[in-house]
Amino acid sequence: MQPEQPSPQFDSSNNPYSVSSNLEHAPGVGFPQGTTTGDGTGGLIPFKNPKALIAYYLGIFSGLPLIGLPIGVAAFILGIMGLRDRARNPIIKGSVHAGIGIGCGGFFALLWTLVLVLMVVTLFAR
Repeated sequence: MQPEQPSPQFDSSNNPYSVSSNLEHAPGVGFPQGTTTGDGTGGLIPFKNPKALIAYYLGIFSGLPLIGLPIGVAAFILGIMGLRDRARNPIIKGSVHAGIGIGCGGFFALLWTLVLVLMVVTLFAR
């Protein structure tokens, strides 16, 4: 009977696929510095930039008649504020959401302003 040999120990220091448990010592690798975990959305929802996220939803809903004008103006303003926050802190995401808020909010605010002006002009033209 042969004596039991010790099981070989796995050395992860030479494994190129292993993840370092201390990310502060590896700048530029993995997550941005200052964060150690990702979010569950994969970065699709900018929960760290609420102004951009609110601008996005307000911009989409600004296409609704009657309430679209004030919602569009709010989406436009919040979108600009969200882009400024993104420029100050590049770790937070949301530039696309802010851009959609600015684009949709601005477009529908102009559209509903034009509709309102045409309605007033038509009303007083009689």
